[in-house]
Amino acid sequence: MCNQRGGGRMGYSGRKQQEQEIRKRDIVDAAERVFSRKGFENASMDELAKEAEFSKRTVYTYFSSKEQIYCEIMIRGYRLLIGMIEGSRHARPPQNAADELHAIFLAFFEFSRSRPDYCTAIMEYETTDSASQSRMQDESKAECYRLGEVIFGYLSRALRKGVAEGTLRGGLDTEQAAVLLWACTIGIYATGKKKADYLKHYHGIESDEFISQSFRLMMRLIGVNGEEPDEEGV
Repeated sequence: MCNQRGGGRMGYSGRKQQEQEIRKRDIVDAAERVFSRKGFENASMDELAKEAEFSKRTVYTYFSSKEQIYCEIMIRGYRLLIGMIEGSRHARPPQNAADELHAIFLAFFEFSRSRPDYCTAIMEYETTDSASQSRMQDESKAECYRLGEVIFGYLSRALRKGVAEGTLRGGLDTEQAAVLLWACTIGIYATGKKKADYLKHYHGIESDEFISQSFRLMMRLIGVNGEEPDEEGV
């Protein structure tokens, strides 16, 4: 009988935890819709609570701030992006460093087109000030950092491989180069998204072509003698 009562208590605890996870997911789902319509800065916790059909007090039970909810959205985005990078690598296993780098940037490009909401969340997070990030809970912030480092690791390993192959500049500081490539990637996609009309009307270049050419330029900057390393089979 004691074991049965114990099992019952565990069952209740499990159901309660499941209900809490469902509520958290519903709040984040609602926040995605509100942020998509109004933008992060213009959205309020009252609007998030109304969209989720919870009281504001209930929302604050699960999330300490609007920034905290936004962080959960970024975590979703990072995980989707990592999944797309892995999927690209498995669909066409990279044969050299250029292949690996191309797979990473192609995955980011497809991610920006298929999930612009998540892509925007990541770009804004990567360029936000430290004061805003300080309002996020340490656990969620640490998860954002960890997932960001996973992507950074893809870049860093590909660069080290390229130096070892001799297809990238000898003596290249691969850690610094990985940081610069990621920063450039964020900036390029942000420009392509926010300045699409300007690029087209004043420079005669479509956003997609701007992104593609920017990637090729970055590859030439780190290639041997300023040349773009060749991709296998391209």
